[in-house]
Amino acid sequence: MTNISNAKIAILATNGFEKSELFEPRKQLMEAGAKVTIISLESGSIKSWDQKDWGESIGVDMIVDNASESDFDALVLPGGQMNPDILRAEDKAVDFVKAFFDAGKPIAAICHAPWLLIEADLVQDRNVTGYKSIKTDLINAGARFEDSEVVVDNGLITSRHPGDLDAFSAKIIEEVKEGIHKRMQKAA
Repeated sequence: MTNISNAKIAILATNGFEKSELFEPRKQLMEAGAKVTIISLESGSIKSWDQKDWGESIGVDMIVDNASESDFDALVLPGGQMNPDILRAEDKAVDFVKAFFDAGKPIAAICHAPWLLIEADLVQDRNVTGYKSIKTDLINAGARFEDSEVVVDNGLITSRHPGDLDAFSAKIIEEVKEGIHKRMQKAA
C-alpha cells in the first residue's frame, strides 16, 4: 500500500450512503496513513444503506457548515441513491465540492455520487463514469461517459459501483500523492 501519511481526506456523506462505498475507501486511506474526516449536514451519526436495508452508522466528525476545503488534501463522495440525492439539493454541500475543484484538489465520486459533480457543474467536457442508471444524466451534463472501473480526468476520479472499490481507492491514493492539479477552467 502506498503511503500518504499526513494527508487529510474529507468524506462528505449523509444518511443513505452506500455502506461499502464509505467504509472501504476510508479503511484503505487510513491504512495508507491518511487522516480521514467524516463531514455531513448535521452532527451526530449517519446511517448507511447496505444493499436492501439500513446498515451500519458512522459518527460525523464535522458539519459542512464548519468545513473548509483549505483544511483537506482531497474529497471523497460515496454513492448510494439517497446520499448524493440529498446532498445535491444542499447549496453548502455543492459549494464544498466546488471549492475542492477550484483549488485543484482531487475529488473522488463513486456510483450515484457524480450527481453532486453534475450539480456543481464540474463534468462538462470531462471523462467520467458512474452507476449505469446515471449515465444519461452525466452525458446530458456534457460529460464523456466511459464504462470503466475507474476514470480519472485531471484529479477528478469516478467509479461505477462497489465492485470497483479497490481500483477507486488505489486511484485516490495515487492522486493525493500527485497533489494539486491545474485544471482548465471553462470559458465564461
